[in-house]
Amino acid sequence: MNPEEIKAQIKEHMEVVGTDSKHVGIVDHLDGDRMKLTHHDSQASGKHHFLPLTAVMSIGEFVTLNMTAAEAEAQWVAE
Repeated sequence: MNPEEIKAQIKEHMEVVGTDSKHVGIVDHLDGDRMKLTHHDSQASGKHHFLPLTAVMSIGEFVTLNMTAAEAEAQWVAE
């Protein structure tokens, strides 16, 4: 998927999961070429986390990343 397709399909409040189908977070909004995850989610520890759009493998009912949930949490940027 190219970045423009990804940007057009990701909607606020979509669930983000890893390739292992485990919960990573909830989309707050897109910030340039990054997804900002809501800080209210149980995984977020009260902080916003960002993942690059290049981490998106597919979009359907969920935003599925091209890595496991644990790998995503190890790579996300907190702000």
